[in-house]
Amino acid sequence: MLIGAHVSSSGGIDTAVDRIEKLRCRAVQIFTQSPRAWRPTSHSAEALERFRTRRREAGIESVVCHAIYLINLASPDRALYRKSVTALEQTVDVAVAIAADAVILHVGSHLGAGLAAALDRVTAALRAGLDRCSGPTHILLENSAGAGGTIGRSIEELDTIDAALDRPKRLGLCLDSCHLWVSGTDVTNPAVMDELLAEVERRFGLERLRCLHVNDASAERGSNRDRHANLLGGHMGAGLGAFLAHPALQHLPAILETPGAARRGPDADEVRKLRDLHAAAAGDTRLAK
Repeated sequence: MLIGAHVSSSGGIDTAVDRIEKLRCRAVQIFTQSPRAWRPTSHSAEALERFRTRRREAGIESVVCHAIYLINLASPDRALYRKSVTALEQTVDVAVAIAADAVILHVGSHLGAGLAAALDRVTAALRAGLDRCSGPTHILLENSAGAGGTIGRSIEELDTIDAALDRPKRLGLCLDSCHLWVSGTDVTNPAVMDELLAEVERRFGLERLRCLHVNDASAERGSNRDRHANLLGGHMGAGLGAFLAHPALQHLPAILETPGAARRGPDADEVRKLRDLHAAAAGDTRLAK
């Protein structure tokens, strides 16, 4: 498993590699711009080149870019939809420029109209993003916490999107432990994890599951409340080891998105807890298949 974390790219996109190197991680996730603003960041050619160089020097094996939170590829509002498509395209362009492995995306919300009513908009937007992917860069759909009309609360719902796109090779999945938990999936139960990954294999193929988000949850299972907690500090606690240690996931990047002690994102203590939790759980013979 490639232990990793989301880090800031404040001060230049290349500085993210310096930060992740200090955490002694092998995988990193970044925003390519402010996650709560439409205006893209202008990255200099020098910063992009330094990112690629520093990644090699630091031995970072996986780089993923998270698209901004404002995106809603299902929106019926034409202006918001156009902004969302443009933001996805811009994120993909930066990801390609730094040879990132993927762009991770929250699809958005159908606002109560149902996925079927929004499916054409979602697929058109994703095609626009996929058309810009090259090199190693893929687009990964992230499962949602399931609040309101958010899309992706189940593997079946994400599969509907994939099928409508004729299952493109550059489209894959990112599974978030907190989102799974609050949408009702008990990822602390090895048998439930087996069932979940059997469904992913049946619908997508496990080779298209390309990243994990590792977060404890400050909300109860089935609450649909997207509230990340620090590892061992939420409702999953040490039970999160069942998610981390499943044999089918051991080759994947496992990215922390926890608040950290200062609520500025994952810190060295969170990384240590992730390593310890994974090591302890992987040694459990019930999980070692």
